[in-house]
Amino acid sequence: MNKSRRQALALTLAATAAFAAAPSWAQAWPSKPITLVVAYPAGGDTDALARLFAEKLSTRVGQPVVVDNRPGASGVIGSSFVAKAPADGYTLLVAPSTFSIAQIVLKTGSGSGYDVVNGFTPIIQTAMMPLFVVSGPASGAKTLKEMVNTAKSSQALSYASPGSGSPMHILGEMFNKSAGLGIKHVPYKGVAPAINDVLGGHVPLTVVTYGPIAPYLPSGKLVPLAVADRARSPLAPNVPTLAELGYKDVEVVAWNGIFAPKGLSPEIVKTLNAHFNEILKMPDVVSKMAVLGALPLGGTPETLAKTNAADFERFGRVIKELGIQAD
Repeated sequence: MNKSRRQALALTLAATAAFAAAPSWAQAWPSKPITLVVAYPAGGDTDALARLFAEKLSTRVGQPVVVDNRPGASGVIGSSFVAKAPADGYTLLVAPSTFSIAQIVLKTGSGSGYDVVNGFTPIIQTAMMPLFVVSGPASGAKTLKEMVNTAKSSQALSYASPGSGSPMHILGEMFNKSAGLGIKHVPYKGVAPAINDVLGGHVPLTVVTYGPIAPYLPSGKLVPLAVADRARSPLAPNVPTLAELGYKDVEVVAWNGIFAPKGLSPEIVKTLNAHFNEILKMPDVVSKMAVLGALPLGGTPETLAKTNAADFERFGRVIKELGIQAD
């Protein structure tokens, strides 16, 4: 073998060794299927958003994108799974805003195996979902004032939420404090069973996002009394805000975001963020999200990081002040 061939072979072997030793993100990511972990059962809002994003992301990256439901402990089980996964861009967490506060409500702390604020790589905040105070058949209230008057009378009222420590639960207790009421919280394992019991007249009120109640509004089976955002929602512009009705200190908005394990390379973060920002601009995605009661957001990873940290601090304080805990 002549000298030039030996040199060429040495260079080839060196390049091969360098490629093999390079971190996985450098090896033409993505080169295999991507998993979107949802820490809740199939059929809920977060699951529906994840499946919508999975379809679009798969088309863009040329690899299968699958949804893996890992429910339990208000999302802690699925979140912990992602926190411990390799930071290679192949395992992502699609999380509702309960992600920020679940550990506080469950009092698991660091024992759950992850740091909510610093233990993940934020990718993008995908959506915001306004929360509505809703009256069912057992309430009969058509306005928030009517509901408050009923609650202040001798008649006991209760409200359903999709789970202890959820943003809906927090909103209910913040409203109780602001209005000087004692409406009882009734937690359910998800949105669907909560709505079903309100429709069935077993629970008079609920706090929920817009999508699950939309089919029942034209018939009047469910009546949205107020929205807990700083401005009226484009999803239901005729529904007043709690601030308009005199409860200026009660504002809770649910959101959805995508996180990766801590340490994901900036290159993959940038690529994923760009893909999701484009997906959130697609007309069919916007329309499907509206059906779910979600408004597309997008933006930088830093925006998600700030939102998550702010909710952890603010609602962590509220949870402790109001004594909110898992039932």
